[in-house]
Amino acid sequence: MSVNHPLEHRRACLRITLYLLAVWFLVSFGAGILFRDWLDAHFPTVGGAPFGFWMAQQGSILTFILILIAYAILMNRLDRKHGYSEER
Repeated sequence: MSVNHPLEHRRACLRITLYLLAVWFLVSFGAGILFRDWLDAHFPTVGGAPFGFWMAQQGSILTFILILIAYAILMNRLDRKHGYSEER
């Protein structure tokens, strides 16, 4: 465990947040709206629904849950690395 400058911690925190927001945008807006027709044509159906429709309805929600889990894990690692861990 090393203690770094708070500005480095903040920059790393913003980097993680912006990366995960980009993933969220690509999945929710991209897969659900922009690329829906392409996904319908090039991917198999899921549960009887075209893949693009499934991504808009269910896939984006599941991806959002995975993003929340990834955020918690990455931020805990970052906090421990910079000496801000809540563990004693």
